[in-house]
Amino acid sequence: MGCERLRGFESRRPDNMRLTRLKCASCGSSVYRTRRRINEARKFGWLTYCSYKCQAKKHDKRRLVKCSNPKCRKKFLRALREIKRFKNSYCSHSCVAIVINSKFPKRKRVFIKNKCGYCKNDFYKKGKYCSVKCKHKGQVIGKWEILKEIADFYKTKGRVPFKRELRYNTARREFGSWNNAVQAAGLTPNPVMFAKKHTAKDGHKCDSLTEKIIDDWFTEKNIPHGRNSSYPENPKFTCDFMVRKYFIEFFGLENEHKRYTEVVREKRRLLRKHKINLIEIKPTDIFPKNQLDNKLSFLLK
Repeated sequence: MGCERLRGFESRRPDNMRLTRLKCASCGSSVYRTRRRINEARKFGWLTYCSYKCQAKKHDKRRLVKCSNPKCRKKFLRALREIKRFKNSYCSHSCVAIVINSKFPKRKRVFIKNKCGYCKNDFYKKGKYCSVKCKHKGQVIGKWEILKEIADFYKTKGRVPFKRELRYNTARREFGSWNNAVQAAGLTPNPVMFAKKHTAKDGHKCDSLTEKIIDDWFTEKNIPHGRNSSYPENPKFTCDFMVRKYFIEFFGLENEHKRYTEVVREKRRLLRKHKINLIEIKPTDIFPKNQLDNKLSFLLK
């Protein structure tokens, strides 16, 4: 009865609207298309499908693979590019974890019994303190420790330490300023940089205590050196030290004072122009640890 109705319906349709029976390119089931759609598909090289599901199935380039986990071996679909890229295929993250853990087993942590550096209680973990609270309390340095460090430095070096050489922030917190801490230790604070002249061991007049430290280093190493050599084209500019053909400058206030920084740049320009070697010494080369042995080691040869 249904076929007769379809034939009667087809007989009443125009020629260009009559349906033609085709086969689905994926599942092979019957598909009915008009002559116009068939001609369009031939023109563009399209295939005919009965549904979007069959179309997606036809274009699906995934392949069926087995999970590389020997305890799973589950079959699943995977893209070709991933099969070519990776040697093994896993169906889930848990299978990956199982295989990795079997190859690289975790080591058992051995807990060593320690004693807290502050509360003296026993604890079983790495470190010096049992908790963050004890660590904070144990690392806090009081006034007496700061005064002792300043006094020990003065006995060893024979001079008052700079704030860069010891615990400046702690001293400022406990005494209000670094000079107050030095005075509390019974010493006279250092003057402002370049405000007082100092005499080195070899008799050279130095503009600051830092220059005196550098000059004394040359004297201890028996390196002949000169002071205040003039720059070419500008005799007003003088270098701190001259060793052989090297100009050695201590730029202590660079990027802190505008005029001082401009002079430093002009000195560098003149030395580059006349091809003179310049050795720059920064505050970090001396404070908190004297590194002149590494910085100027080539002069010892």
